[in-house]
Amino acid sequence: MARKRFTTEQIIGYLRQAEVMIGRGCTIEEMLREIDVTANTYYRWRKEYGGLGMDQARRLKELESENARLKRAVADLTLDNLILKEVSTGKF
Repeated sequence: MARKRFTTEQIIGYLRQAEVMIGRGCTIEEMLREIDVTANTYYRWRKEYGGLGMDQARRLKELESENARLKRAVADLTLDNLILKEVSTGKF
């Protein structure tokens, strides 16, 4: 089975749909079949995105990308710093 990639907005939509279905009295198995995900995926999504709204999810995505960019910048600067230290001591 091919792996599907869902956007954050789609995941939150599926979680809302699941809440409505469970509120109507559907079983977990029926709900999982309807939204076409496994139980592990559903519970992982619920843990990660359960209480988020769409605007909060977008902000989370922006913060994650900014965090990744900053981590790369720190790694580059650390590498440059180590190179300069090695050159300044004369140990080639």
